[in-house]
Amino acid sequence: MAVVELYAPPAGDSGFKARVQRFGGYLAGMVMPNIAAFIAWGLITALFIPHGWLPNERLAVLVDPTVHILLPILIGYTGGRMVHEQRGAVVGAVATIGIVIGSEAPMFFGAMIAGPLAAYLLKLVDRVTVDRIRPGFEMLIDNFTAGVVGAVTAVLGVLAIGPVMRTFTAAAGHGVSFLVTHHLLPAASLVIEPAKVLFLNNAINHGVLGPLGVAESAETGKSILYMLESNPGPGFGILLAYLLFGPRALRPSVPAAMAIQFLGGIHEIYFPYVLMKPSMVLAAISGGAAGIVTFMITGAGLVATPSPGSIFAYLAETPRGGYFGVLAGVVVAAGVSFVVGSLLLGFGRLARDEEGL
Repeated sequence: MAVVELYAPPAGDSGFKARVQRFGGYLAGMVMPNIAAFIAWGLITALFIPHGWLPNERLAVLVDPTVHILLPILIGYTGGRMVHEQRGAVVGAVATIGIVIGSEAPMFFGAMIAGPLAAYLLKLVDRVTVDRIRPGFEMLIDNFTAGVVGAVTAVLGVLAIGPVMRTFTAAAGHGVSFLVTHHLLPAASLVIEPAKVLFLNNAINHGVLGPLGVAESAETGKSILYMLESNPGPGFGILLAYLLFGPRALRPSVPAAMAIQFLGGIHEIYFPYVLMKPSMVLAAISGGAAGIVTFMITGAGLVATPSPGSIFAYLAETPRGGYFGVLAGVVVAAGVSFVVGSLLLGFGRLARDEEGL
């Protein structure tokens, strides 16, 4: 059973919920086949960055090209393949390069748009040319049309799709900034968590929360703002819910994701699990908000941005005497997201029903 079909709505179901679920499953279907690449990037990041387990300046140079170029292109390639098989995969990868060039933030969500769009355009072109190609010219015409579509969509990526995605990212950042400046920190999860699962986490954390946290920590010696997006608790709770109550076909992939997410701090690893069942974003929001409330009650804060957002980075950036509040916020966030996620998964009942058990 394909990953994208694990939560597929019943045939003929055209309601809003079904459309959202189908869309989320389609997005997850572009990422899940590339989980191994995310794990590889997570291991490289966790091991070799300056604050990693085995710091190595020479090997750490692998981190940025992998997350900014390789992973988006893999997603665009997979999305194109889903639309128009191998030809669609190739033009999807070419189109994706147009949006990743010059972008400061990883363009995962942009790749989910550019790859399938390029493949769909090629599919339309193929429909027009399929009956008009003279025998012996098939390979020439096929390669030429794919090349033209790939080039055009790559240029569109630079001139149109990329700027639109950057505007979208900036809007999400402004929403978070508004909630922070108006002292509505728990409500920030309403923006942060949905934006995270669309792979806008780095832009929000380093583009908005990080600079605000620097200003606050300069005055007080610590800042809660460093913890709003980077808390590993919500993701861990969601993955734990999937491990215990998710579809049986999906459970074997969860333990590795849990280790990479919680210990390595690579949150992107759990986003496809939320996209697969979009209602799970409620578990992320609930866990994130509960963690923020706990941080506020205990007066917790970090001295710098935990990057990546692993539990080890949290402990390393915790000021002396502040471990209780930091750990309490992580544990509460994980517990709340686990409970809400388990409810949304029907405590395994939904998975058993769909598997005919």
